Amino acid sequence: MVSHMAGVGKLLKTAQKMQRSIETLQTQLEGREIEVAAGGGAVKVKANAAGKLISLSLDPEFLKEDPKFVSETILSAAQDALKQAKDINESEMQKVTSAFQMPGIF
Repeated sequence: MVSHMAGVGKLLKTAQKMQRSIETLQTQLEGREIEVAAGGGAVKVKANAAGKLISLSLDPEFLKEDPKFVSETILSAAQDALKQAKDINESEMQKVTSAFQMPGIF
């Protein structure tokens, strides 16, 4: 019974370390920016790697184009930025969680 309790204590410490590592990573991801340009640079979207859109920049000349094309281009740029953010997020999170994997636990 004593050895089982020691195992539980070790598991809890490992879980706490992993949680701190994930929190640190989330802070880093919030500070990491991705910029996507579309429409020949007329649309620029910035997101952070935590998946939050930060800014949108539009060339005034681009706004004179067909409204449907403008909308589709903006949407496409935003989706691309968020997809890149998601890919970075998943990749970095995998690195953190795999460092803490213990046989038979995860």
